[in-house]
Amino acid sequence: MAFGARLMAAMRDRGPLCVGIDPHPELLERWGLPDTPASLVAFADAILDASVDSAAAVKPNSAFYERHGSRGIAALEYTLGRAREMGLLTILDVKRGDIGSTMQGYADAYLAKGAPLEADSITVSPFLGVGSLRPAFELAEHTGKGVFILALTSNPEGASVQHAKGPDGHVADVIARAAGALNEGKEPMGSVGLVVGATVGTAIAELGIDLEAVNGPLLVPGVGAQGGTPADVARVFGNVRHRVLVSQSRGVLQAGPIVEELRGAIRAASGAAQYSLARTNVDE
Repeated sequence: MAFGARLMAAMRDRGPLCVGIDPHPELLERWGLPDTPASLVAFADAILDASVDSAAAVKPNSAFYERHGSRGIAALEYTLGRAREMGLLTILDVKRGDIGSTMQGYADAYLAKGAPLEADSITVSPFLGVGSLRPAFELAEHTGKGVFILALTSNPEGASVQHAKGPDGHVADVIARAAGALNEGKEPMGSVGLVVGATVGTAIAELGIDLEAVNGPLLVPGVGAQGGTPADVARVFGNVRHRVLVSQSRGVLQAGPIVEELRGAIRAASGAAQYSLARTNVDE
């Protein structure tokens, strides 16, 4: 089954929440854990155990593992494998983007079947041109994986590039149209998604972006600690809310390290997102 179909099923069964696994030093300290590779494993294990019933996916952030060198990468490999055994979809947040054989190498590292760091999907950066990501698109299509392209991110600096207009239109719109072309005709949705922040406000309309035509999942950070709310998600994403996967990290991870308390926070976040989207549908 293609990633888009698997993700849609998971969102239907478990709710539209993606839980970030971000073991940055401050959060490890808050949990009473030392900043070591062993703590990365313990941290992620608690999140996986707490997420399995109420999250459609988990999103390990590769940067916080890479800073520990080879033992950190081993911890990431373990976490990706355990999530797979538990039936939790993974979005590996690596934001890779390059050209030619280098991009092929990144694709092989994360999207090939049986790769040590195999994930269900990855985030990619299109700012060397969307076409440079073709090796990832092609391998993902072959192995049933997914790719999320950065399009309209929640950080304020992103607008200087993503809102810029070139001969083919605004950068973010060019990215969205490329994703739509790759997803055309796919049911229930394609496997090439976009990363679009919950805090982008009216930018989608102002840039002329047709998210419905993307026909793929929308990974939406910015809810919780960054100030966005489930109501913002419903308002910003309108008639494509059924494809929105809300990503939260600090907003729920602060409830750890006790698994039961973490599970409650994740369940509440998933329910809030689901209720808000459903309520807005009723109101309309």
